[in-house]
Amino acid sequence: MGVCCTCNGSAIDPMAVFAAGVDLAGLWVNPVIRYILIVVGAVLAGLLFDKLVAKFLLMLAGKTETDLDDKIVEVLHKPIFWSVFLGGAAWAVTVLSLPSPAPYFLEGTIKTAAVIIWISALSKVGSIFLAWLSERQDRFKVVQPRTMPLFDIAVKVVVIGGGFYALLLSWDINVTGWLASAGILGLAIGFAAKDTLANLFAGVFILADAPYKLGDYIVIQSGERGKVVEIGMRSTRILTRDDIEIVVPNSSIANGKIINESGPVFKRRIRIQVGVSYDSDIDLVERVLLEVATGNADVSAEPEPRVRFRSFGDSSLDFELLVWVADPEWRGRVQHELNSAVFKAFKAAGVEIPFPQRDVHIIPPTGQEES
Repeated sequence: MGVCCTCNGSAIDPMAVFAAGVDLAGLWVNPVIRYILIVVGAVLAGLLFDKLVAKFLLMLAGKTETDLDDKIVEVLHKPIFWSVFLGGAAWAVTVLSLPSPAPYFLEGTIKTAAVIIWISALSKVGSIFLAWLSERQDRFKVVQPRTMPLFDIAVKVVVIGGGFYALLLSWDINVTGWLASAGILGLAIGFAAKDTLANLFAGVFILADAPYKLGDYIVIQSGERGKVVEIGMRSTRILTRDDIEIVVPNSSIANGKIINESGPVFKRRIRIQVGVSYDSDIDLVERVLLEVATGNADVSAEPEPRVRFRSFGDSSLDFELLVWVADPEWRGRVQHELNSAVFKAFKAAGVEIPFPQRDVHIIPPTGQEES
């Protein structure tokens, strides 16, 4: 059924009226209308692209056994959408024909926003990937929970450094001169701070190799012994039994021998060396030493105490009592208690502890009579 209107007896076509009132081609020619259409189209394209890409990636991720890719896809949702939207916004800026320098600042701002979005996304992806690696210590021994902060900082430095480079390019800044200056400056700093850098790299290897950990009792090559209270990037702090804190540069530790008294089992063996006379009953000596060891509450039952007949000395039969204590920090006190108890027990059992004796014979000179 047709619709028509009459005016002064003549018919009017509605489509002709619409075409005369609205110029569709003229809408696209109008820069403002075109800008709005491009921005709206960018939003729709961003949503559509995000859905399609996310669906495709999730489909691939569903075929794997790990949830690593699922987490990465979740992180990349927003960056994908914003990248498409900002790309459309940058295109829309070019149609406005704004006077200089407005396009330069608008395009630079849009690119800066895109770079910041991707810096945040890549930092999260790096953290997720490192956490995944740390859970697989059987395959990736370097990345472990104790070294996670170190690698996390390294990833963020790389991502932020790359982002800063992209920001310079976004504002059309020539980075060649900057890189050359940075190279020269880096060499100067490297020579000036070579000791600090050596300690820094040594700290990295100590964290990765883990020759000791917090709470361990260590003896370093220079002779210092104590409890590790802090492991830093530049130095390691050791608390001695005299409650004196020693700060040791990591390079000194990394280049020397380390004795870890707490590893791999957090126990410390104590050796009590004692000599008895040749007239002693060796079975009685062994029994007394074991009774002394088992009578001390700080001596571990596992491994059990043991006695060893070591050698025939010049003046004594040399025995050694071997016991274990649960904490290396107890070594000095328990050794004192055992020495005291052994001395008292031998005295009570009639076991003689000999000491070196020398007989001096005076021979008179030849031809001189003895008086």
